Amino acid sequence: MNSANFENVKKGKKLTHIDTSGNPQMVDVSAKTATKRTARAQAIVWVGKEIVQLIKNEELATKKGPVFQTAILAGVMGAKKTADLIPLAHPIGIEDCKLIIRNTADSIIIESAVSIRSKTGVEMEALTAVSIAALTVYDMCKALSHNLIIKEIRLLEKTGGKKDFKHNASAG
Repeated sequence: MNSANFENVKKGKKLTHIDTSGNPQMVDVSAKTATKRTARAQAIVWVGKEIVQLIKNEELATKKGPVFQTAILAGVMGAKKTADLIPLAHPIGIEDCKLIIRNTADSIIIESAVSIRSKTGVEMEALTAVSIAALTVYDMCKALSHNLIIKEIRLLEKTGGKKDFKHNASAG
């Protein structure tokens, strides 16, 4: 736990999905006003230089389809299913979900952007989108190597709720 998070715990901040008896609860958003909510997330999958080269040369398509396009579809589908996957997540009708996939010399970088006008945020949907897309990249490339690493999944930014957030790159 980093020092900023530890300070929040010390200040008496409470987990919103736990009631006063310590039991899990869905957060009551019924009294909130709907606002535009956005979130962006990122996942990085290390695949190695050889696999990146195959993808760049468009030599890597599986029976499931081209790797990037299939991962994008899977990510959007995952975002739409977030409430079925994450306990206590509110089922919401996502109004926009985009994924962009690019590569570095040895990795695949997946970014999502999700938005809605709602009483609750979409950060879990953005994180689920990149997670499912990263798992899809792994699934489609594992025939070439199991030495693939889903290295990072993180929230980059969220807006429209009680507090906006932007990832501090220097924080890690």
